[in-house]
Amino acid sequence: MKNKLTDRQKEILNFIQQFIDENGFPPTLREIAANFDMASTFGVKRHLDALKKKGYLKVESYASRAISLSRKSFDEFASEKTEVDSKIIKIPLVGRVAAGSPILSEENIDGSIAIDSNFFRNSKDCFALKVSGDSMINAGIFDGDLVIVSTSEKVSQHDIVVARVDDEITVKNYEKKNDKVFLIPQNEKYKPIIVTEKNSFSLVGKVIGVLRWFN
Repeated sequence: MKNKLTDRQKEILNFIQQFIDENGFPPTLREIAANFDMASTFGVKRHLDALKKKGYLKVESYASRAISLSRKSFDEFASEKTEVDSKIIKIPLVGRVAAGSPILSEENIDGSIAIDSNFFRNSKDCFALKVSGDSMINAGIFDGDLVIVSTSEKVSQHDIVVARVDDEITVKNYEKKNDKVFLIPQNEKYKPIIVTEKNSFSLVGKVIGVLRWFN
């Protein structure tokens, strides 16, 4: 494709845009060369000539700050870059959990939410759970929030977790002392849940994020 940019041309175009946004005027050839560790401005001029020919730049003079962006062409490039860099993924949304069923079983799934994959190190083992109640408000988690839960992240002391105690699903801070598990609320109105041998207990996953809408 005639107007397709090379990786280096994309990097230079990006740098020029960021420089103009931050300073209000375009960079010189020497400033571009310094940013990309180029030995001389000759290589910069070659790239700028190519960008000019492809319609992304206007260059009135190489002797001054006379580089300007072709708005239409740059918008097309920015749109293409966003599509490449920002991959949207869908993770399951867990609703009311049926007693005794695995949390990610079909009857518990209320749909999915779309999130930018850049927020995740590993998204395939994640799900979203709608919070019910105010037991974690001092941790910044409120009734109606969605917590993002990873089932593969290692759980450590004081992490916020989703746990199953008997047939109840709860969001609490996790502590383990002397082989006893404590699920600690972050609201003084509530007492810790002490897990005993009589309880059926499992750690579902670690809370790695919170989503909230103001409406």
